[in-house]
Amino acid sequence: MDTTEHGHGGAAAPTVDVDRSDPAYRAWLKEAVRKVQADANRSADTHLLLFPLPESWGIDLYLKDESTHPTGSLKHRLARSLFLYGLCNGWIRPGKPVIEASSGSTAVSEAYFAKLIGVPFIAVMPRTTSPEKCRLIEFHGGRCHFVDDSRRMYEESARLAAKTGGHYMDQFTYAERATDWRGNNNIAESIYQQLRLERYPEPTWIVATAGTGGTSATIARYVHYMQHDTRICVPDPENSCFFDGWTHHDPHATSDCGSRIEGIGRPRMEPSFVPGAIDRMMKVPDAASVAAVRALERAIGRKAGGSTGTGLWSALRLIAEMVARGERGSVVTLICDPGDRYLDKYYSDSWLTAQGLDIAPYTRTIDQFLATGSWPEA
Repeated sequence: MDTTEHGHGGAAAPTVDVDRSDPAYRAWLKEAVRKVQADANRSADTHLLLFPLPESWGIDLYLKDESTHPTGSLKHRLARSLFLYGLCNGWIRPGKPVIEASSGSTAVSEAYFAKLIGVPFIAVMPRTTSPEKCRLIEFHGGRCHFVDDSRRMYEESARLAAKTGGHYMDQFTYAERATDWRGNNNIAESIYQQLRLERYPEPTWIVATAGTGGTSATIARYVHYMQHDTRICVPDPENSCFFDGWTHHDPHATSDCGSRIEGIGRPRMEPSFVPGAIDRMMKVPDAASVAAVRALERAIGRKAGGSTGTGLWSALRLIAEMVARGERGSVVTLICDPGDRYLDKYYSDSWLTAQGLDIAPYTRTIDQFLATGSWPEA
């Protein structure tokens, strides 16, 4: 019996208590892997949508719509990869719970895959997580376990894993290594395949916000591996340490409070965030993120989550720089999840007031830029 310990976040995961040579376990494992792989085989690729820009600019802005996955977010890809990684490593076992530290969307997707292979799922989340995400986790058979301080999610997840004999998935450590960044229809390969017949098939910029950092690492590594000239920009919201850690080359940077933009921003430099792979970061005010996501709805008739607004704001700023230099080309950013999960937050004026957020100046900036091509001076 293998008793190797594994894990991250200050506490080792429980010992593996299954005989890997047991025919019953092998049969369960094969069936579990088949079910997870079949989910990908059943799913069509996500769409690449055009954001309307003036034709005279000679610049195309695309939004990779990850909200159309079966569980409604970019995290569906990550959850699938993490489940395959955990299964093939022998960490996920029949009858034992999978536990995850998450602000919501990853937990929704992981609850889906846990139900698919028939294991319990527990999501350890901040108490401020949107009620709609909690409802979706429970809809897929998961259980929500709340903490008052988001910085305690890691240790609480490890504690629950030790108590239950389950597996702490630890997306913040394993996101960048569970995904095959060389290809295998990852998000980067998908973007380039979908741009193949466009007028600018190699984008000047790809914008990817960071929660774990796994998506930006996957895209950046793929770009370097395929020898593309595309540059990668990672926008960071308020109350997140990624920007400061990247700017000051400080792997120990921290933030004292959690991000208001669910799904992105972290209070510590996560192991899956790979600063050396990316080209640029932007600090984005939370009010700008909300203004941008509302501008998205006006432009294409689609509501999206706050992290999409963070990425869109940065994409528009990059395009403004290109316009000022007379450059032509394309920029890609992501629709990370749907806005119906946040109707009581980013689409609620009373929530904005309670948070002290004034989106009016940022709305004017976006409107002026789209009308004139000029980014107003701060």
